[in-house]
Amino acid sequence: MLEVKPSAEADSGDALPEAGVSIAEAAERTGVSVHTLRYYERAGLVVTTVDRTSGGRRRYRDLDLKWIGICTRLRATGMPIRTIREYADLVLAGAGNEKERLALLESHRAEVLTKLAELQENLQLIDHKIDVYRGRLEAGTADTLWFPGPTG
Repeated sequence: MLEVKPSAEADSGDALPEAGVSIAEAAERTGVSVHTLRYYERAGLVVTTVDRTSGGRRRYRDLDLKWIGICTRLRATGMPIRTIREYADLVLAGAGNEKERLALLESHRAEVLTKLAELQENLQLIDHKIDVYRGRLEAGTADTLWFPGPTG
């Protein structure tokens, strides 16, 4: 069974028509480009078979959009495409590999936490610099801030 939970990025609040939606509307609802939707499909990231009209045009259903939302969120956290594909392959394989899915997600979570800690440290430096500039501007001594150019 597919492990897709409702997500805000795949649900604009409007129910999808039974026949699904066009690629343009799917792009609008998921917040990704038409090009990205096609790429996700070609790259093997989409765990469902996207329906097609008799004319060959894609028709995305709710489950497709929810899964694309998951892929988009994983990608936004820096998960490489190959790892998303690995996760999609595990999901497609069905029951019995839940430990592997969990290990993949836990490993990525650890990477995200490391990145968050680095970003937090960098943000502290930025906050410090902002405080220095504000303080110097308020004191009227901003012109004495360090400048690495030539002197004299």
